[in-house]
Amino acid sequence: MQQIAAQRYAPSAVKAVLAWRQLLADLQQQEHSVDDKLARVNAFFNARIRFDDDIAVWRVADYWATPLEALARAAGDCEDFAIAKYMTLRLLGIDDSRLRLIYVRARIGSPGSQVSQAHMVLGYYPEPGAEPLILDNLIRDIRPAARRPDLFPVFSFNADGLWVAGARQSSADPGARLSRWRDVLDRARAEGLVLPDQQP
Repeated sequence: MQQIAAQRYAPSAVKAVLAWRQLLADLQQQEHSVDDKLARVNAFFNARIRFDDDIAVWRVADYWATPLEALARAAGDCEDFAIAKYMTLRLLGIDDSRLRLIYVRARIGSPGSQVSQAHMVLGYYPEPGAEPLILDNLIRDIRPAARRPDLFPVFSFNADGLWVAGARQSSADPGARLSRWRDVLDRARAEGLVLPDQQP
């Protein structure tokens, strides 16, 4: 991944990858709790990536970046933050069943506002069916979903399933239904990022 960063991007990309690898090495020590991993990963990407629209960063309307791409550009939109956090936590041994990328409508403005926009966050589920903790780039601290009344879930997914809001059972194969998800997993793998449940 460092070689790819050096070949494709500016020297700052190599430094960003080294910082990411150092974070992974630090958090793979046994003394780190899950809460510590969540907090450090959330803070790392929120600090390293500047929010910007895909059209400004990638010159296309909708692009899901790999962690390497997001770190190399030091910019991305909400999907890029969520994907980078998801993949990093998977590399740190957090089981896929505990993590879901959640597509939401995010209310903009005051609590009574009717204005919303599409947004993506990462949810961590301490137990199956439990209320998730929300890792977000809009609000820096990690909060339980009940403390995020500005978010209205539409659907969620991970490598194993796709859930419509409120459903307990997966309704589809996310790789078959979400071509951008399948594409970003393939590109990340080609860059050397192999998640624990993927074949090398």
